[in-house]
Amino acid sequence: MKTVFLLAACASILCVALICLFLFANGMPAIGRIGFVNFLTGAEWRPGNNLYGIWPMILGSLYVTAGAIVTGVPVGVMTSVFMARFCPRRLHAILSPAVALLAGIPSILYGFFGLVVIVPAIRAISGGSGKNVLSASLLLGMMILPTIISVSETSIRAVPESYYEGALALGATHERAVFFSVLPAAKSGIMAAVILGIGRSIGETMAVIMVAGNQAVVPDGIFHGVRTLTANIVLEMGYAADLHREALIATGVVLFVFILLTNLSFSLVVRSKNT
Repeated sequence: MKTVFLLAACASILCVALICLFLFANGMPAIGRIGFVNFLTGAEWRPGNNLYGIWPMILGSLYVTAGAIVTGVPVGVMTSVFMARFCPRRLHAILSPAVALLAGIPSILYGFFGLVVIVPAIRAISGGSGKNVLSASLLLGMMILPTIISVSETSIRAVPESYYEGALALGATHERAVFFSVLPAAKSGIMAAVILGIGRSIGETMAVIMVAGNQAVVPDGIFHGVRTLTANIVLEMGYAADLHREALIATGVVLFVFILLTNLSFSLVVRSKNT
């Protein structure tokens, strides 16, 4: 069994290594031909004119991800606290399957919901088409909820009951014992939930395409359309060729490195807080 487990672990590592090899082998030459600075900071994406600047898509991904964090993380964490420490058993028996069902809904259905419900609501408030940063942020905030709720609830329930009982013995109320004793003890698991949510929001494509506007320009605000890195790849990979195709793969390299840096940053933050 040790050999079986070792082979399974090696297979997982091999998959990651092959993905890295493919991306960097096919993307780095394009970055070298376009120019590292021009590729990352260029404000124009016009493949017909050999202009391959992905700065608008980088900003679009950052804006949409930040909006999803602002809208999804507080709701998800508070929901997990309620389900772990405040929710009656009968209600929990209803909420838990509902959260699981929310995680199983396909992305395209989220996109339809955003297109039919969120976009018209934003259009009524701000005017325009309604397909903008705010619409994409609200939709992604909904999509990352099940990940954050499930992982955070598991982390909160894993905290030893002695932490809660000790806080009560010192005179804390139920609420103070939960928020000032149990919740800080579960911070590493909650941070892991946030990282998974960020990864989900950064990598989401189909739902974002339907509500973000897909404009390859630097957004002027939350009511302007954007194109994310993933959307840029999906929209143009079907007909891209030569340098255009290599530039799209290089976009995937940037996305991959961005996710790695995000995970590394959160890991360093958690380690510094634990020490």
